[in-house]
Amino acid sequence: MTMPGTADKGAVIVSGATFGIGREIAEYLAGAGWPVVGFGLEQAQVSSIGVASVEALNDDASRRGLPLSFMAADVTSEAGVAGVVEAALAAGGGRILGVVNNAAIGPLGTILDTPPELFEQILRVNLTGPYLLCRAALPHMAAAGGGRIVNVGSGAGWGKPDMAAYATSKGGLIAFSAALALDHFADGIAVNTVIPGGGGIAAGMSLGRVGGDMDKLRAKAVGNVAGRYTTGGDLGGAIAFLLSDAAEAISGTIIDVGCFAHQGSSTPLPKRS
Repeated sequence: MTMPGTADKGAVIVSGATFGIGREIAEYLAGAGWPVVGFGLEQAQVSSIGVASVEALNDDASRRGLPLSFMAADVTSEAGVAGVVEAALAAGGGRILGVVNNAAIGPLGTILDTPPELFEQILRVNLTGPYLLCRAALPHMAAAGGGRIVNVGSGAGWGKPDMAAYATSKGGLIAFSAALALDHFADGIAVNTVIPGGGGIAAGMSLGRVGGDMDKLRAKAVGNVAGRYTTGGDLGGAIAFLLSDAAEAISGTIIDVGCFAHQGSSTPLPKRS
């Protein structure tokens, strides 16, 4: 599937793109025709098993003919983010169409289990990271007449047990999205949130929580209405829609991908006869 008129509208930046659903999102969007710059770190982060080689990722994208390049950069580094934005401007002919804030870390724990330095690290990656990336990209998007920001949230943003710091960061991201949508409405910049759901999602963060044990990860997972576990491609499809002309009037909304309204329920419906 190629979205019509994508390549001439600017590049799309995807954070946390070197592993897991972030990589799948980046590849999906590139396959749909957008020039994509994906970035992240090559080494595993706290509570994650995700490791990657940017060189190998770029070789693979080139072999597949995708308009996709990867960079090693830290979303919490203002200088690193600035470098990513410059690369995206070059890839998009001087324009940035979209920013996808996907990078996140998610150690489990109550506040009593979470030392202050870890609490601050989670907030810095999951909340300050999107702030830095949006702050760097927004002036370019506004100058070009508009753009799209899509934040990858979590059902934990409404609170879940044993996720005190992670839930706090994702709840903040929901408020951040709404504030951005209001502040930049007149700039033609749409801001929306997508939330992966259903459990059992194979990502560095989710696998890291269970020591890499896929069976344990999926033991109680509901999955989605398609009868399988949600993938980065599912997120990519929703994000591609939000980047497309078909969604030009949509801003300030939340789309659940794979579960129920904002993951308010984790209990599957009875099987239909």
